[in-house]
Amino acid sequence: MAADGFAPLAFTPQVEAETQALWERVKKHVTPMEWRLQAPLIAEINRIKREKNAVILAHNYMTPEIFHGVGDYVGDSLGLAKEAARSDAAIIIQAGVHFMAETSKILSPDKRVLIPDLRAGCSLASSITGEDVRLIKARYPGIPVVTYVNTTADVKAETDVCCTSANAVQVVEHVAKEWGVDRVILIPDEFLARNVARQTDVKIIAWQGRCEVHERFEAQDILDLKAAYPGAQVLAHPECPAEVLEVSDFAGSTAAMNDYVLSKKPRQVILITECSMADNVAVDAVDTEFLRPCNLCPHMKRISLENIYEALIKEQYEVFVDPEIADRARLAVQRMIDLPPPAVPARYDLVKARHHVDVELI
Repeated sequence: MAADGFAPLAFTPQVEAETQALWERVKKHVTPMEWRLQAPLIAEINRIKREKNAVILAHNYMTPEIFHGVGDYVGDSLGLAKEAARSDAAIIIQAGVHFMAETSKILSPDKRVLIPDLRAGCSLASSITGEDVRLIKARYPGIPVVTYVNTTADVKAETDVCCTSANAVQVVEHVAKEWGVDRVILIPDEFLARNVARQTDVKIIAWQGRCEVHERFEAQDILDLKAAYPGAQVLAHPECPAEVLEVSDFAGSTAAMNDYVLSKKPRQVILITECSMADNVAVDAVDTEFLRPCNLCPHMKRISLENIYEALIKEQYEVFVDPEIADRARLAVQRMIDLPPPAVPARYDLVKARHHVDVELI
């Protein structure tokens, strides 16, 4: 018997047959030795999901055996939450971090939302609280607050409208027009705010929150990579510093990066984001070589096949959101969802972006 109370799962001929199609997809990214340990868990997780009417939401930063092996819905955080809301599943397992599980609960209040590890947090989400937002609103009365979805429920609840990295420019400009103002508060990611400011005439007031994965990239890193691999396309996430975007070839959300690679089919590509993103896109982008100067997210990597299995078996680590907070947070998210799609979806125009635009830091 294993230390956690579960009998070890064996790599039987039946498990091998059940997981063969999945193995064919990931075999370039998972070793055969790893697969013999992972496949029994994958087979059992997928069986229990059917038995319990559960679905697994796998974020783009999950490792390939999770993303491709057990994920029912895969993608970015808001996309996953929206898919969960449309699903008739009774249980949602959030293979991601805690604020994502909260967003899923906000959009699916009648479903049970479980997270495999309660310690799976986020440096950006933890940089700001609902109380901070209330103080900001008191300091800037009459200025609308746009909040990135990568935030906790109590922060969303104090927000006028949410945004994603894909639609932040559109949301900021819509809110400024609707409110009749020339300034908008965009929190909490400082670099996203600075990159949005380069795309719009709306003045941006920003918070000094940062993602510990993306803030570590520097422009010189990109220049060195481009010198070493002159034919490679560099795709950067807008949570990176503006200087990184300036020397990249494309900037956009994780979904936009995925779409770019699959549609453009570059011979070589460098994704300036979390490590597992490249592994997951590479499964389908078979003709593209991925160069991998990535940073690991220690919070995302707390999620494993083992603790997903335990969450399903024990139905443990349920995520709750106070109904009053959830109602207000849901309104901010829904206001964003109700906006028409942006004219140029999920990307930043690096050609038209202004290089140096000041933002007011709170």
